[in-house]
Amino acid sequence: MSLPHIKVAAAHLAPVWMDAAATAAKACDAVAEAARAGAQLVMFPESYIPGFPAWTALAAPILTHEHFARFAAQSIRADGPELDSLRKAARRHGVHVSVGFSEATEASLGCLWNSNMLIGPDGTVLNHRRKLVPTYYEKLVWAPGDAEGLRVTQTPIGRIGALICGENTNPLARFALMAEGEQLHLASFPPIWPTRMPGEAAAYDIEEAIRIRCGAHSFEAKCFTLVASSYLDAPAARALAALSPEAARVIEGTPRAVSLAIGPDGRQIGQSQRDEGLLFVEMNLADCVEPKQFHDVVGYYNRFDIFRLTVDRTPRPPIRFQDLAPEAPPPPEQAA
Repeated sequence: MSLPHIKVAAAHLAPVWMDAAATAAKACDAVAEAARAGAQLVMFPESYIPGFPAWTALAAPILTHEHFARFAAQSIRADGPELDSLRKAARRHGVHVSVGFSEATEASLGCLWNSNMLIGPDGTVLNHRRKLVPTYYEKLVWAPGDAEGLRVTQTPIGRIGALICGENTNPLARFALMAEGEQLHLASFPPIWPTRMPGEAAAYDIEEAIRIRCGAHSFEAKCFTLVASSYLDAPAARALAALSPEAARVIEGTPRAVSLAIGPDGRQIGQSQRDEGLLFVEMNLADCVEPKQFHDVVGYYNRFDIFRLTVDRTPRPPIRFQDLAPEAPPPPEQAA
């Protein structure tokens, strides 16, 4: 079996803050740029369209109704024009595209999901999934997803799986992808993740957390991991800082996320991307084989007679309609 040598790109980019159409257009430009550089896959961050709702960490919910209303209005449908433009860009340039977006639904004006879509080089949707559990203050914005899209996708550039932000800390979700032979793991993150006031010893360092959790996944799965985090630009920072002086101080002092890549030995490949731009990485999937001799947790280095994991991929719509078939006419002899 021949395993491919691939080139991928992480889009360490800022969205056009709270503007879904403009952000989708920016993403299409990035797809074109990455394709010109020879990338076979372009990955965008968590909730790239229309941006990450960081205000949930910066002010009480009673002070952020307008932010949620605007965010809901700019959240997009999985079959909407924004993602359709990205599908066309993927087909035009012949590349795979992974994009995070805040997903709206026709079933509700305010129910949203933190979602990801993997698009093939012919523009088809290869997978569409929703984050299983919104993390911490994200619960103020997004609903829990189901496991319909918790799966690995076979592609010409390898077997691809994806998890969103804190899901990369969930050992069962990660194992579900490992057990389908994942070779390229896509881990998407927001630009910042405030948990305490700046300067406090227990404040969360998102860059360090990314290295720990994504390094652990690559080391355990013996796969490559590509990390794409958003970049916090000046317009977004100003909009968030306007909430209060305390919010402005948090925005100023909170560590920023990075984009990077990790090999199947758990070590980083190349440099981290901190400035806005595309990070290009080359990966030889054959490198995933040798480490399996040491620990193959979905093969010989496990005890399936002791441990068992079941994943329910049943979709969870809010309602199921069952229309009654029209009553059949009686047989002729009864009609007489």
